[in-house]
Amino acid sequence: MSFKKLWAKLFTQNDEPDEFALHFSGATVRQKNPFENIEVPRNEEEFTKDFFDKWVAPFYMNSLSNSNDLTIKTFADTAKEINKDIVLKLLSDFDWRTRITGAFFAAINNYKEFEDIIGRHLLKSEVCYAGSGYCLALATFGTDNAKKYLTIYLDYYLDRKDLWFDQADAFCALEHLDKNSASNLFDKWNSFVADKEYWSLEKSRNHFSQCMLTLEKIRKAKS
Repeated sequence: MSFKKLWAKLFTQNDEPDEFALHFSGATVRQKNPFENIEVPRNEEEFTKDFFDKWVAPFYMNSLSNSNDLTIKTFADTAKEINKDIVLKLLSDFDWRTRITGAFFAAINNYKEFEDIIGRHLLKSEVCYAGSGYCLALATFGTDNAKKYLTIYLDYYLDRKDLWFDQADAFCALEHLDKNSASNLFDKWNSFVADKEYWSLEKSRNHFSQCMLTLEKIRKAKS
C-alpha cells in the first residue's frame, strides 16, 4: 500500500488488512494532537525491494548505543554513497523503518536541510520507534530551530501522560543542546514519569550519549 493511501487511513475506520498495514508501519497508537495538520513530504510510490534492501534493511534495527566496528563501517561506507534525494525519500515514507534510517543518515551527513521535516515528524508522532532517530538528528544539527522542535514536543507530550512515546530521547537531546531549557521542563518531566517506575532519566542519558558517540565514530570512519 502506498504512503498516500496508508496515511489517508490513519484516522479512519479501517478493515483488517488496512489495520495490519498501519500497525506494521508503526502506527500502533492513533492519537489526536495539535500537530496533525502540519505538512510533511509524502512519497507517491512504494519502494522496490532492492531499494529497501540496500538503504534500509541493514540499518533500521541497529542500536547505536552498542554498535560494533562492523556496524560502524557499514554505516560509514553507505553514508559515502547515499545522497540527499535518497534520504528525502526515506524521510517521506510512512514507515518507522525508513524514517529512522533517513534520520540516521541525515545526522551522519549533517543534512540540516531536512531539519524541518524531521522536527515535524517528531511533533506529529505518526509512527512509533522512529522518534529516537529524529531526536539524535536534531541534537546533531545543534541549531536554535532544532531546540525549538524539541522544546515544543516536550512542552506538549510531557503533559500527555497516557502516551509513552519519545519523551526521554527528546529530553536528553534538549539537554545536549541547552541544559537551561531542559531544566525549565524538569517539573513536567517528574510529573510525567510519576506513574512510570521503569523510566530512568540517568539510563536514558547514558543511552543517548552512547548513540551520539557512535554517530561521531561513524562520521570519522566515513572521512
